[in-house]
Amino acid sequence: MRYVLIGIAMMVFLVVSLAGFRGDISRKAPIELIADMDRQPKLRPLEPNSFFANGMSSQPLVKGTVRQSEAIPLADGSDVYPFETEHPAVSGLQTGTTNAVANIPLEVNMELMARGREKYTISCVPCHGGQGDGNGVVKYFGISAVKNLHDPDVVKQSDGDIYRTITVGKGVMKGYANTLSIEDRWAIVAYARALQLSRLGTEDEVPTRLHVKEAVEEVAPAIAEEGPGK
Repeated sequence: MRYVLIGIAMMVFLVVSLAGFRGDISRKAPIELIADMDRQPKLRPLEPNSFFANGMSSQPLVKGTVRQSEAIPLADGSDVYPFETEHPAVSGLQTGTTNAVANIPLEVNMELMARGREKYTISCVPCHGGQGDGNGVVKYFGISAVKNLHDPDVVKQSDGDIYRTITVGKGVMKGYANTLSIEDRWAIVAYARALQLSRLGTEDEVPTRLHVKEAVEEVAPAIAEEGPGK
């Protein structure tokens, strides 16, 4: 029992010695168990540096390394740049209003759909699931407040509304403007619409050649000719 008390006393003394005097004024250097990056081996701007031939720490950027904005082609044949923040294709809002644009301003083609599928798989599947029904993997970690993209209120939203949600976030969802480009966000909107259409589409909207009945009628004669067991 005596050794236990001695051990406790030593632990108390150690804690008080290390943390009990924090905030006190002293001319002595503090004892740091973890420096917390207070002092780093770094060079400040314009500080002399003998490593480089010109003796400067601040070096000019290598030509071609500065990222430049590229024009985004729109469906109407015009272009827009990412820095044009007031443009509907960038903001997702109608010019001078708080109303979201109705349709995707980019040309919706197979290339855009493939891009949307790729970016959706990377950024959206963990929460919304591969089918957009909100059954992503995060649901199994207690995060149940994930929107089902097939809910009527989401289906009724305009393309601009969905784009705005991806850009600035909504509810528990954070915005992806800093990780997804403008084209990527519109591509995800297009792919989300495709997921919705996969459930809400009617048979009349599917080409006849893709109907199950038509497909069976095409392969049935071939199966009959081969005979059973082949």
